[in-house]
Amino acid sequence: MSITKKPFGTTTCGKEITAFEIANSKGMKATVINYGAILTELFVPDKDGKTADVVLGYDSLEPYYENGSFFGATVGRSANRIADAKFEIDGVTYQLDVNDGPNNLHSQYDNGMHKRYWEAQADELSNAVTFFVVEEDGKNGFPGKLEMTVTYKVSEENELFITYNGVSDKKTLINCTNHTYFNLSGHDSGNIHDHKIQILASRYTPVVAGAIPTGEWAPVAGTPFDLTQPKRIGDDVDSDNEQLRLVQGYDHNFCVDDANHTTRLIAKVFDEKSGRGMEVYSDLPGVQFYAGNCIADTVGKNGAKYTKRSGLCLETQYFPNSINQEGFERPVFDAGQVYNTTTCYKFIDL
Repeated sequence: MSITKKPFGTTTCGKEITAFEIANSKGMKATVINYGAILTELFVPDKDGKTADVVLGYDSLEPYYENGSFFGATVGRSANRIADAKFEIDGVTYQLDVNDGPNNLHSQYDNGMHKRYWEAQADELSNAVTFFVVEEDGKNGFPGKLEMTVTYKVSEENELFITYNGVSDKKTLINCTNHTYFNLSGHDSGNIHDHKIQILASRYTPVVAGAIPTGEWAPVAGTPFDLTQPKRIGDDVDSDNEQLRLVQGYDHNFCVDDANHTTRLIAKVFDEKSGRGMEVYSDLPGVQFYAGNCIADTVGKNGAKYTKRSGLCLETQYFPNSINQEGFERPVFDAGQVYNTTTCYKFIDL
């Protein structure tokens, strides 16, 4: 196992950005940068031992200044959508950026965590890199000074661990995620329709226009959302279903079965073409399956052309708009209370 560093450009404010390559002895390698705590590369062996980069992203720093699809990004202080871009804690209403119709999406496009400079520290003993950032009280509308860390770790078992740890000096909302897009055939291999997916969730949260959940925990049985057994993504993603039409395909939160904040297997992805499989483990109650329906045409790494459904996301999280929705677990943390969660993406042979 090893960690190497290389320059990855300089921000417009003069901050030098570093790419950290975290590798194991089996050919797996993750590259993360201290701009946005972004995962830019993830090389994984296939069934024949040949490695390929299986995440979408860019070769240089500048495209990440825009990064409208949030490739590889650490999203916070709150991921996903908040209805009417506001929430209340203890009788105080907090106004967020209105950036997705009347709602808030991913906190703030230009000043969210995904576009912050993070301090970084490599730990070769544990084969991990930890990023540190401080969100001041009131930044982007959120209460409390939040000290946040995100740690990426690569194991000898071809696992990528992402651990979040945060403490605020005021009661606040914290609901971070990672927005990596996976294509197990390789980032430059076209769409993910032939990937098979399994999500261990018997219920999901339907949405209204604007992708805000209705508050219902709807059964997946008998619907295109029944992914309890492996299913080819392309089979139903464009089917004539009102929920799919609202968001142009899969872009829904699934309610993890028997979630109790202990780490458990929540999803699997299979790519028969390459022989790669991916298991997702999490201690959170929800996972957003996004099929990349709205990826804008863009040029990515090595001149690859990314377009609609070039990759898929499995974003572990508290449910969208859970801060406002009765019946959803609220991601509210008291002053001094530790927010701590880990997601693991484990790569396996089929």
